[in-house]
Amino acid sequence: MCISVNEQVVHGIAGDRVIEDGDIVSVDCGVAKDDWCGDAATTILVGGVGPKVRRLCEVTEHVLMLAIENIRPGRKWSQIARLMQNYAQQAGMSVVREYVGHGIGKKMHEEPKIPNYVSEYLRRNDIELREGMVLAIEPMCNLGSHEVMQMNDGWTVRTVDGQPSAHYEHTVAVTADGADVLTNGR
Repeated sequence: MCISVNEQVVHGIAGDRVIEDGDIVSVDCGVAKDDWCGDAATTILVGGVGPKVRRLCEVTEHVLMLAIENIRPGRKWSQIARLMQNYAQQAGMSVVREYVGHGIGKKMHEEPKIPNYVSEYLRRNDIELREGMVLAIEPMCNLGSHEVMQMNDGWTVRTVDGQPSAHYEHTVAVTADGADVLTNGR
């Protein structure tokens, strides 16, 4: 389990930092059970979170839902990534590029990589969604720049400009009818 606070994007390590009123806390949890893996994340708003940061969380969660709603066999991932990126950017947020979603199954991180934005690499190596694929879709959006850096602990990643970041994730199976969210608590 990783716990990331405010400007921490992902891979936060629990420590002495005190959570305060107005903070946002992203919790990313991976589980292995009976030889299968699942991965999910959410961002928790603590107390009186300001309107800009509250909007960041709403937009990022919507980016995840937008991806899930648009999953269909035969669809190219670049089409979905473009929807995700455009929605976030039109809302004034940036999309983290260094960390992306991934295939998931017997291992926590499997191919393919599932970006939340469209790059030249994705255009050349697009992913066609197929029934039976299982993906960990995990948009991370920042209030400021998309640029991130690793902290001195060698693990935690934070925004370069110190602005807040939000992170939401679900493990999703591609079905004949669209998407089946496997980490929705059912």
